[in-house]
Amino acid sequence: MALQLDIVTPEKKIFSDTVDNVYLPGADGEMGILPQHAGLVTALKPGELRYLHNGKVERLAIGSGFAEVSQSKVVVLTDMALGEAEIDELNAEEAIKRAQEKLQGVEHSMDAEEVAYLQGVIAKSAAALHFKKTFRH
Repeated sequence: MALQLDIVTPEKKIFSDTVDNVYLPGADGEMGILPQHAGLVTALKPGELRYLHNGKVERLAIGSGFAEVSQSKVVVLTDMALGEAEIDELNAEEAIKRAQEKLQGVEHSMDAEEVAYLQGVIAKSAAALHFKKTFRH
């Protein structure tokens, strides 16, 4: 028995096929999804998404989003989904540095939305960097 996995970003559908399992970076920690899993909707945090497809483990760095799980289907809606080759370490490091500099000392003059945006940039860039660095090992 297999799961239908759909991974969608605002720009495009990244993946749509049957897989054997899915591992998601849930808001409360990593969760594994197998066929016949109980239905749920969960928030996702930036991190690594893995799935077994045609006998091979595939990996993506994903951003924030949501996953909807049923017994036979997993739909991942995320603001970022990148493979190892798509991640530029230097750009990610620079994005973190710029966001941290903007946050330092000026948080009191920013509204909550600006602070949340910058924290999101840091979290997604850090997840992409961690993914890229662990991919080599």
